[in-house]
Amino acid sequence: MTDPFDLNRDILKSETCSIAIPELEFEMGGHALGGRFTTLEGLIDNMEEEIEKNSLWGAGDAAAPDVQQRMEKFKERLADCKAGKFLCTVILDDPAGNSYLQNIYAPEEDPNLTIEEYERTFEQNDDLGLNDMKTENYEEDTTATAS
Repeated sequence: MTDPFDLNRDILKSETCSIAIPELEFEMGGHALGGRFTTLEGLIDNMEEEIEKNSLWGAGDAAAPDVQQRMEKFKERLADCKAGKFLCTVILDDPAGNSYLQNIYAPEEDPNLTIEEYERTFEQNDDLGLNDMKTENYEEDTTATAS
């Protein structure tokens, strides 16, 4: 995010899409928020809500004092990021390729948007159920059982 206007970008986030903000040392798995269509600001709001309500993030009465202080500092930095007080990078990593971030410069290239294609890891393919799929000679199994 280089400008507060970036918060208005539309996002289609699938369930398989994880979110990272390296400047905050923050990562959230895809299933934590589920799939949704929103704006970048809405997505950050959803992340804040999830952090607030989930005690695993160190909130609530049971949190150790140092954890609670770190969480408060993190929430302040996230709010500063959202307010455009410092530049931050939002990374959407979707191994299924089903997520979208709006190019606000379309049809021109967006100087603030980088799209990287990569080969999925074995673990990512396993999470998507692709390692167990038979894609070659799959007809042999059905004819063998039909006989």
